Amino acid sequence: MSPETVAYAMFGTLFVVLFLGHPLAFSLGAVALFFGIFGWGGSPDVVFSMFVNKTYGVMEEYVLVAVPLFIFMAQMLDTAGIAEKLFHTMHVLWGPVRGGLAIAVIMVCTVFAASTGVVGATEVAIGLIAAPNLLKRGYDIPMSAGCICAGGTLGILIPPSIMLVVYGGLTNLSVGKMFAAAYMPGFLLASLYLMYVAIRCGINPKLGPPLPKEERIYTLSQKFTMAVTSLLPPVFLIGIVLGSILFGWATTTEAAGIGAVGATILAIGYRKFNWHSLLDASIATLKITSMVMTLFLGGNAFQSVFMGLGGGEAVSDLLLGFKLSPYVVLFIMMGIVFFLGMFIDWLGILLIVVPVFSPVAQELGFDPLWFGTLICVNLQMAFLTPPFGYSLFYLRGIAPPEMTMGLIYRGVVPFICLQWVGLLVCIFWPPIVMWLPKVFFGD
Repeated sequence: MSPETVAYAMFGTLFVVLFLGHPLAFSLGAVALFFGIFGWGGSPDVVFSMFVNKTYGVMEEYVLVAVPLFIFMAQMLDTAGIAEKLFHTMHVLWGPVRGGLAIAVIMVCTVFAASTGVVGATEVAIGLIAAPNLLKRGYDIPMSAGCICAGGTLGILIPPSIMLVVYGGLTNLSVGKMFAAAYMPGFLLASLYLMYVAIRCGINPKLGPPLPKEERIYTLSQKFTMAVTSLLPPVFLIGIVLGSILFGWATTTEAAGIGAVGATILAIGYRKFNWHSLLDASIATLKITSMVMTLFLGGNAFQSVFMGLGGGEAVSDLLLGFKLSPYVVLFIMMGIVFFLGMFIDWLGILLIVVPVFSPVAQELGFDPLWFGTLICVNLQMAFLTPPFGYSLFYLRGIAPPEMTMGLIYRGVVPFICLQWVGLLVCIFWPPIVMWLPKVFFGD
């Protein structure tokens, strides 16, 4: 088979298998095995030997040790009730403002995202608390759903992020530099969400009515105390974890270990720690890590066969052969990632497209760190885009009955548009990505 035929056939077969409802990790592995055997002369020995070597290579990837540690950190922060305390504080501080509770949701999601790095933990924790409160206060259901879903997805971009750790492991980019590069785009998106809610509710107060005066019972000193006790611990933990990476005091894996211990101490300090919560957090960490690593192995198998049979060169020649402007090719790649995000989760997309697109980006003269950050910003949309956006299903699973799937779909559309705005800002104004890495790591 020609490389072009391999590329079309492998991706076509993968999509057919996925639409039949098979799990992504095993679909990737099965397609790789089938094409590897027939592409290399019908002998399974070559394919299995390569799979073993690739599996061993994943096991030797030191930076991936940070994945279970960050997941455990997220689970313990959830146990500590950080989200509940933050939401109550923001509810009190922002409740008197039009759209204040929706603003509070986004702000809490931003802080919690910077503490956990896991979308599921952020969205479920915030959604359980916020969704009933928003509906009880008469907030517009689609906008409420959009705020919770979009705010929750910040957890995959704002460091410490599992996605950034995996991307760094795939491309041999410094995870510390990836963290620094993703910070400002993450807060840019959070700012866009806040402005959208503030403007819409400012124009139409019925979408997000302020709290009645009789419910504004807290004094200024009480508000200050609540803000200090709920905000300071997680912000301090974030500062230790990310500061140790950015200033070069610890590796990503060491900082993840510090974060896991710090989150456990917070749970003890908030008197939420017990052996049952420790067991639950450990089991959840084991399950999520096993899922991530199984996907990693399946994706490695797929990419190895795909690249080995010449599929990578075929795609590269196709993208570069038209002699288009580098930015036109960039938008084609971003469009492909966005389209794949409608059907495949972020990890599968990374494992499939990064080995193919990274050489093309370098050939076009794009900075690898800048390009990688654009991919990660784009992949946020994979959590929101129907029909298979994970954030939509997370919310539907915990939301009140009146927050139907149709209303959730409707609510996320403006936030997907805002994510595209954020991506375009990062493309046409590169310093928003590159400034912070230069501050901490130099040129």
